[in-house]
Amino acid sequence: MGSLLAPRLAYFAAVARHEHVTRAAAELGVPQSTLSRAMVRLEDDLGVALFARRGRTVSLTPAGRRFLTAAERALAEVERAADTVRADADPAAGRVAFGFLHTMGSETVPALIRAFRVDHPRVRFTLVQNYGEAMIERLRAGELDLCLTSPVPDAPDLVGRRLDEQRLRLVVPDDHRLAGRKRVRLAEAADETFVTLEPGYGLRRITDDLCAEAGFTPRVAFEGEEAETLRGLVAAGLGVALLPPPAVPRPGVVELTVTAPRAVREIGVAWLDGHPDTAPVAAFKKFLLGRRGHLLPKGAAGESSAPA
Repeated sequence: MGSLLAPRLAYFAAVARHEHVTRAAAELGVPQSTLSRAMVRLEDDLGVALFARRGRTVSLTPAGRRFLTAAERALAEVERAADTVRADADPAAGRVAFGFLHTMGSETVPALIRAFRVDHPRVRFTLVQNYGEAMIERLRAGELDLCLTSPVPDAPDLVGRRLDEQRLRLVVPDDHRLAGRKRVRLAEAADETFVTLEPGYGLRRITDDLCAEAGFTPRVAFEGEEAETLRGLVAAGLGVALLPPPAVPRPGVVELTVTAPRAVREIGVAWLDGHPDTAPVAAFKKFLLGRRGHLLPKGAAGESSAPA
């Protein structure tokens, strides 16, 4: 029923406002006969009289007045929605819905947005932090325009572009047997207890894959949702972890370079294939693709904080 009524609401509101079919038709730019037929069909569909008619002059019935109140609310909501989408698509001051990994929230994303806004100072951002699979779901639902994620997704409905890579470190407590080292082979941690992100996180998949490449399955004692929480668990002596470098060095831990296997995670940008971009989204996408190999701020790519 709603799909039948919706196209007639503006017609109905104009007739109710003018209380005259001819004047309403002139305002709407439609033939008077078309408008009259539309009002008759509307009343037939509702099964109730909305107007009392005296020639071309009409007045609302009590049912018509109630329906007008709801129709005006609906039309106002549509107009607000139209204003919103027009504003979001504005080339100079539109909006970008941008998702990113938790580990990129403290340094990488603020630096990217600051650099982008040098040339686009009025573009607005809706920022969403989440793990990779959740962001991909939101891309597919149309809730995000772009997302920074790892690993770079490979799916027929998505476009993924590699932008950079980030070295992962073996993070150990500062009193650990390996804490005096600068470098370590991952196989040397085969007997350790690991703290990791939960299954479904890209970094968890990378950790499992690297450990398998090193010849072992990690013995996981704790699973979390955020890298700095894992560092805290490591500092408390509850295990070791494979993590990207922190924005600020964490007391109580030592971060070791992993020499074998090559411990990195790719960082990429993804979007929905075939999804048309607004002007601000296209500009930010071009900006990100232009930073291939230089996405991460200095230090965030994984410079070692281990002691000499």
